[in-house]
Amino acid sequence: MDFVMKQALGGATKDMGKMMGGNEEKDPDAEKKQEEQQEALRQQEEERKSKYAKMEAERENMRQGIRDKYGIKKKEEREAEANAAMEMPCEGSLTRPKKAVPAGCGEEEEEEENILDSVIKFLPGPLQDMFKK
Repeated sequence: MDFVMKQALGGATKDMGKMMGGNEEKDPDAEKKQEEQQEALRQQEEERKSKYAKMEAERENMRQGIRDKYGIKKKEEREAEANAAMEMPCEGSLTRPKKAVPAGCGEEEEEEENILDSVIKFLPGPLQDMFKK
């Protein structure tokens, strides 16, 4: 009976068994093949990264040549110089240097003024006289 079934189905009984949930044949070298495939993928990825790193290094050399030729500075260099210039006081500057402690902080000599007195200062003369009385 098996012979007749095999002849009728043309040797597709193995595939039918798999489709029906039968025992699948396990390849003993499957794990080995999978590991080799993973290693090949890792190697390709490393080659790709090294290729792009090499290309980027060549581009950077070309950029640096252009910067040198035209006297252009890198963005980081410009920012560093700007920060250094801001920190150093300029000689001959028209502005006074900033004080470490603003005026009025920590000084106990000044009298405390209430809000009304501070507002009165900014009023015109006749109105100041009216409020002072």
